[in-house]
Amino acid sequence: MSILFNRFVVIYALMTLAGYIADQLFKEGVRHIFGIPGGPSIPYIRAFTDAGIEFILTANESSAAIMADVTARITGIPGVCHSTLGPGATNISTGIGGALLDRSPVIVFTTEVSDEMLFRTTQMRIDQQKLFTPLTKATFRVSPGNIKKVLADTLAICREEYPGPVHIGLPSDIAESEVTDSEQHYEEPPVKKQENDILRISSLLARSRRPLLAAGMTAARLGLKEKLLSFLEMYRMPVVLTPMAKGLIPETHPSYTGILFHSLSDYLKAIYEKSDLVIGFGYDQVEYNYESWLPGVPLIHFNTVVSDMPDRENIVRFTGPPDEWFRIMSELSPGSLLFEQGTIRSIRDEMSLNFNGYTNHFGPVTALKVLQEELPDDSVVTADVGSHLHLAGQLWELGNKGRFILTNGWSGMGFGLPAALAAKISCPETTVACISGDGGFLMTAGEMITARRHKLHVILVVLSDGELNLIKLKQEWKKITPGGTQLYEGDLFGANSFLGCRVLNAETEDNMRKAVKQALEMNEPVIINAKIDPEDYKWLIVKQQAAATGK
Repeated sequence: MSILFNRFVVIYALMTLAGYIADQLFKEGVRHIFGIPGGPSIPYIRAFTDAGIEFILTANESSAAIMADVTARITGIPGVCHSTLGPGATNISTGIGGALLDRSPVIVFTTEVSDEMLFRTTQMRIDQQKLFTPLTKATFRVSPGNIKKVLADTLAICREEYPGPVHIGLPSDIAESEVTDSEQHYEEPPVKKQENDILRISSLLARSRRPLLAAGMTAARLGLKEKLLSFLEMYRMPVVLTPMAKGLIPETHPSYTGILFHSLSDYLKAIYEKSDLVIGFGYDQVEYNYESWLPGVPLIHFNTVVSDMPDRENIVRFTGPPDEWFRIMSELSPGSLLFEQGTIRSIRDEMSLNFNGYTNHFGPVTALKVLQEELPDDSVVTADVGSHLHLAGQLWELGNKGRFILTNGWSGMGFGLPAALAAKISCPETTVACISGDGGFLMTAGEMITARRHKLHVILVVLSDGELNLIKLKQEWKKITPGGTQLYEGDLFGANSFLGCRVLNAETEDNMRKAVKQALEMNEPVIINAKIDPEDYKWLIVKQQAAATGK
């Protein structure tokens, strides 16, 4: 027994750097790491496997970062991704930008050249510390002597408000080096100070008779749904949501008014132009700047961090924990609030009638309505970027069970499919579907092989119209002859399979319904090629708001 014990002590004392990283990540709850390895990655993959962590090979490094991002959103545990140096690092950086601006705690490991070659001219070398500096909250280059501190710091930093990615560079020759002791104390960076003007906030709340609550992704990310619903039972007021806060309150709730920025959101003016106060509730302007819609009334902005604001005198900020938001908002007088229930109902009914007016042909509204009707209520749905996202963001109804995952702070095309794969890996018993345009699908189409390899039953709905429709619309709004937007001629797939995955074609509502039902019965990844008429988008996307961004 003593011999075994002594042997255990020796093995632990001689833990390699790769083994230490794997051991610590497993203890944090990490069970999957996404990426594409290089030669120096081999010891790490072996260490991950020995620790009980599965390395998920992706078709592109950007997808790996997206999958880490979405894994973190679903599980609450930092997502982890890995690439080799040079082109691997530049590829993965695109997805890391998404984790930064969509506020997801992610750890990205990249191979770097050895210390010996650090300042030499050599193949695949760039300064990856500089590359990741603007894309992450922090970036480190590790050694056997600092790995304990770096990893401890990384786990703390990626979770702090706002959460986001941290980069760790792994010199190519240290994976099997012995870890040595180092200081593990993490000193939090100085917090930006803001004097909260409680008296002014209380005064604005007490005087308000027509408040509007604008809830954002910080509120959704912090899981404030139940507290908000309880608050709205007493303090009834209209609520508008930013796209990534979708699902914070159900669409059937009497306060639910709609989604800012997305399709038909100009209807929401009927509410916010009547308000005498806007309450920003965990509102993150990385999604949609206040000045793009805010009426000329006072704004109280509740947030967890100090954030930049429009240059207006009637804006007051409160920075602190959500429990304080609710306590301060109780200054509202529930007996004197004007609850615009009739106006809210009228807006929602008008939106519904407008959408229903586009169901007499096979366009995106019909395709989405059929998908909504056939998927289980608790499905996880991911959406790629494009015209269809503006439509689905407003039209799709989550109720109390489903989940709708998108990117809005970063808004990179190609998000939808890897996001769906990550959702299925994290929620294997749940139905997962992805809504994508054909442009976004083509950017990450290779991930269908990832889905096939891991037998992930994901339903990919490609709304095929042969063009980059949102860019084409913006060109038409500017009275420019469309150019550079046509993706292909004829059929997108031209076959009943793609990379070994079934393709089900739909050109009518009936075809679409049959295809969704068939896809649900299958136990493998499947593509529904929905050949839609894109004309709906021209009338349903809000011109001024869509034109104001790069989306």
